[in-house]
Amino acid sequence: MRKMTHLLLVAGAAMLTGAAPAQRGYDEADFAAVPKFDSHVHANIEDPAFLALARRAGFELLSINVDYPDFPAVADQAAIARRMQAADGRHFRFATTFSMAGFGTPGWTERTIQALDAAFAEGAVAVKVWKNVGMVAKDAAGKRVFIDDPRFDGVMAHLERRGVPLIAHQAEPRNCWLPLDQMTTENDRAYFREHPEYYMFLHPEEPSYEALIAARDRFVARHPKLRFDGAHMGSLEWSVDALAAFLDRHPGTVVDLAARMSNLQVQSNADIRKVRAFFIRYQDRILYGTDLTDSPPDPAARAQNPPATADFAREAETVWRADWRYLATPLAQHVDAIDADVPGLDLPRAVIDKIYWKNARRFFQLERRS
Repeated sequence: MRKMTHLLLVAGAAMLTGAAPAQRGYDEADFAAVPKFDSHVHANIEDPAFLALARRAGFELLSINVDYPDFPAVADQAAIARRMQAADGRHFRFATTFSMAGFGTPGWTERTIQALDAAFAEGAVAVKVWKNVGMVAKDAAGKRVFIDDPRFDGVMAHLERRGVPLIAHQAEPRNCWLPLDQMTTENDRAYFREHPEYYMFLHPEEPSYEALIAARDRFVARHPKLRFDGAHMGSLEWSVDALAAFLDRHPGTVVDLAARMSNLQVQSNADIRKVRAFFIRYQDRILYGTDLTDSPPDPAARAQNPPATADFAREAETVWRADWRYLATPLAQHVDAIDADVPGLDLPRAVIDKIYWKNARRFFQLERRS
């Protein structure tokens, strides 16, 4: 099946690129002039400098509120997002989330819907469900809750009726369940070595990667009308073939690239034609995103999200420009996370325009909000 998917990807790309004379791609000098949308950031402080950087770099931002213990309280994230949006609604939008507190108790669905509707009234354009569902959250009876639990159905039906997208982060990178010497990226290896409490290979009593992905797939199949964004390449970052099969099974879904570029680069260094063909074939289904996290300084924070330095603006621009070089140009660059030089994919302009801009504007229905 994977060999067939590979052949289809390459054949589809060849047909697309052979249909017309090759168009000159973008280069590094085009970076700031091309409209772009980062569909996955976390603005955890009110930071005018982040907005100024986005404007200079040609980016709009979607900041995602998350029920994550290393982030500010959800109410504080929401207040920051509202103020940032009020300061520059052209370049800043936000996604809300919901609490799992009281899940399974009478009235949870109604309370959650009421809270979500209040967030939509304040400008939220999407809803985030985090990996705590499946990996941490338990119901009132102490039972682990998975995303395909039918007790979510009322909330999801409400999102379907309103046409509001769900951004779902389920599971971790598959590396999290592998021995250190089998992991494919140094950033994952270093993180899980230093955070054994989050390293699922050391916790066989916890749900497997396969169980979490299967629950996610059952959920998506049960809600075909839900506007679904699989964050972090749908946690299928290890294989464009596996991700292609997911997208084929669920034609209404999209995925974002947040914090998984190095996983792609491992694959493109092995077979650049296949990875490039994947982007061309699924050019309408991919959203650019980074997971850049602008948080209060906290030496004790356990967050994995970039940046890793105190100079957020400089590191954010570095990430954006490195990703642009990889996706939009043929130029090589050294990638520390895989300790290798990585040639760029040199995607056609029309594909770059969709991945960086048009797909997000369409998926989050931003034209009608502008």
